[in-house]
Amino acid sequence: MRLRANELKTRASEAGVSVEQLAEAVTRDGLVGDKAVSAVKNWMGGKGYPKCTKSDIEAMANTVGCLPKDIAKFTSSVNNHRGSPKKAKLVADMIRGKSFEEANNMLAFSTKRAAVSIHKALKAAAADAEQLGADPSSVFVSEITVDRGQHIKRFRPKDRGRAHPILKRTSHITLSVQERS
Repeated sequence: MRLRANELKTRASEAGVSVEQLAEAVTRDGLVGDKAVSAVKNWMGGKGYPKCTKSDIEAMANTVGCLPKDIAKFTSSVNNHRGSPKKAKLVADMIRGKSFEEANNMLAFSTKRAAVSIHKALKAAAADAEQLGADPSSVFVSEITVDRGQHIKRFRPKDRGRAHPILKRTSHITLSVQERS
C-alpha cells in the first residue's frame, strides 16, 4: 500500500488539518516530534522516505476524516520475472488504465508468458484493496511499470574451444490499483 500524496494534500486542506496534526497522528517508534513532521512533509511531497506503513496511512485517514482507501493506492510487485522487460511491457501496456474485471479477463486468456506473473500481482493488489473496503467493481489499474532485472549469464560452447555468452534477461514488475472516485 502506498500513499497518494496529491489526494492527501487536498483532503487535508479541505478538512483544515495541518502538517503538525498529521505528524501527531503518525507518531510511533522512530517517528517522534520533528522527525514525524519531516516524514509527513516528505510523504505529502511524493517522496517515499521514511517508508509510509499501513498504520500511518490509517492514522492520517482518520485525522483527515476519510477512509484509508481514499488516500492510498494498493501496490504489488513481482521481482526477477524470467522474461525480458521488452516482452513484459507489451502485456503491461495492454492492461494499463483498465478496470480490474477487464484486466483480469485479458490476462487470463493471454498467451504471453509475462501475463501469468502480472496476473498474480493484479490479484494480490486487488485483494489488499478489498481488505480495506474498496469496491471491487470500481478498482482499476492505475500504474504498472516494468523495470530491468539482473541478467542470468550462460555460455554456449563453440568451435575451437570458444564460448559465446547468452544473457537471459529478467524483469521487475510493479502494479498499483486504486478505486475510482
